[in-house]
Amino acid sequence: MKLLAFLMQTGGHIAGWRHPRAASDALTDIDYFTALGRVAERGLFDAVFLADYVGYHPVKGASVFAGMETPKLDPLLLLSVIAATTRNLGLIGTASTTYNEPYDLARRFATLDHISHGRAGWNIVTSTMENEAHNYGREAHLAHGVRYERAAEFVDVARKLWDSWQDGAVTADKASGRYTDPARISAVNHDGAHFRVAGPLTVPRSPQGHPVLVQAGSSATGQNFAASCAEVIFTSHPSIETARTFRTAMHAQLAAFGRTPDTLKIMPAVTPVIGRTREEAAALQRELDALIPAEIAISKLGALLGNIDLSNVDPGAPLPPLPEAALQGENSTRDRVLELSRNENLPVAELARRVAAGRTSRTIVGTASDVADELQKWEAEGAADGFVIAAPFLPGGLEDFVDQVVPILQERGLFRTEYESDTLRGNLGLSRPDNQYETDPSRRAEPEIW
Repeated sequence: MKLLAFLMQTGGHIAGWRHPRAASDALTDIDYFTALGRVAERGLFDAVFLADYVGYHPVKGASVFAGMETPKLDPLLLLSVIAATTRNLGLIGTASTTYNEPYDLARRFATLDHISHGRAGWNIVTSTMENEAHNYGREAHLAHGVRYERAAEFVDVARKLWDSWQDGAVTADKASGRYTDPARISAVNHDGAHFRVAGPLTVPRSPQGHPVLVQAGSSATGQNFAASCAEVIFTSHPSIETARTFRTAMHAQLAAFGRTPDTLKIMPAVTPVIGRTREEAAALQRELDALIPAEIAISKLGALLGNIDLSNVDPGAPLPPLPEAALQGENSTRDRVLELSRNENLPVAELARRVAAGRTSRTIVGTASDVADELQKWEAEGAADGFVIAAPFLPGGLEDFVDQVVPILQERGLFRTEYESDTLRGNLGLSRPDNQYETDPSRRAEPEIW
């Protein structure tokens, strides 16, 4: 079983920061993040996972702007420091292909892979919030399909850049005075619809060859993109049935790109609410849910449904039909929320509270044994290769999982008792990619000077 620790600010529950065991004022304190890294490594997690976006969520119909957001530092800078305080733990950071350039981002992730001795991973996103577009000089987002076209080309360029140095290109030969072997360094000379990049990269090929590629889009377009390049999928499912259906469908799509299921780890998000008894765990969940202000929950629901204003909707009535504009285009999160609304006919206030609490993914409420039982069942029944553990509050919720659930998984032979490798790829059971310039010498070229 593979495990990632989702370091979602102060926890996977939107009100987790209000819990007494949450470090609610530590989000600009590097000691908080390095301590979380050490907890995850003590639990032998494959990696920590940092989400990110470069804008603010819109809030309509309520003056709760400040209440919606917590500080978000740059993930790659945080992971660089965590790298220095851990030895085996993988380091997965989020970065957008819509609001970055391939050369810069490929260089930064290659750098992280070098300084961590092969533990870097890139969570590839295309961005979703209009405010992100506004922060980068655009009136609106690129269309959904265009964002994924750009993402596909972006990843292609990044791979070319990571391969622009072959293994052994750095000779550091003092006798000859040559530091590099120029025959092992290649141009990229990419000229595509979205990017024009000469190359080569300024960073030698890193320990993993390429950082591990992670993807979280669940729309049809997102799934196709993931099938083309992702090595880990971070997904969200409320039930074992939907998770198993998703995993089966993804495995089928891999074949179109000449890939096999062993090249992809599919890892649903799970929020474990752990108590010494089931009654204590249920009480903890009720306590957390009660900490969500109603207006924030409803604002968040409106944002996830396509930035619609729900402030004038009766909170005790079912969700009314959405405006046609909100139903346009692919939006997997919106579709999951609407499915939940249809299946349970929830009033808006309860639907909003559930969505805000993160329960479009799986929340397991119970003892440590109950949590271990369900993880074991999901994996045994083909619903997952592992899990992204989104503790409801941090650091306490992650400490509970490491100290109580991990030993049970180890006793059952389901989880490692020591790291298998020094690299993230090695621990995930993923192979090191071949260098395309070594396998296809025709790609070697001198860089053009533009």
